[in-house]
Amino acid sequence: MGKKTTQTTLCQHPRCSQNIYHPSYRNTSEVHSIKALLDSRAMGNFIDKDFVHMKGISIWSISRPILVYNIDGSPNKAGQISKAVDVVLHYKTHSGRTLLAVSSLRKQSMILSYTWLKDHNPEVNWQTEGVQIN
Repeated sequence: MGKKTTQTTLCQHPRCSQNIYHPSYRNTSEVHSIKALLDSRAMGNFIDKDFVHMKGISIWSISRPILVYNIDGSPNKAGQISKAVDVVLHYKTHSGRTLLAVSSLRKQSMILSYTWLKDHNPEVNWQTEGVQIN
């Protein structure tokens, strides 16, 4: 049996912020809203471990844990990243499979990084806070 892929839908609300999306996790008949930060400085894509556990999203262990450091070089209190989830993110007619590292994010539910922005190349209208992904 193959890996289970979680379906996640990015917010289609017209006032979604240019930097904050409101994705939702879809599991058969249930949809749960969460917030995702688009952060061009982030070095990876992340999802909050509490959200993962609360929603029962399937996780898998990565072969080599990743050490996490704060911007000042100190070790992050959340510790190593040793788990990941495989999801499909949807926004309007656009969708794409994304691997997310599971970590304690505190104030965020999901962080999408520069690599995600580069791969999906969204167009942001800073005046209207509109986002288009072709």
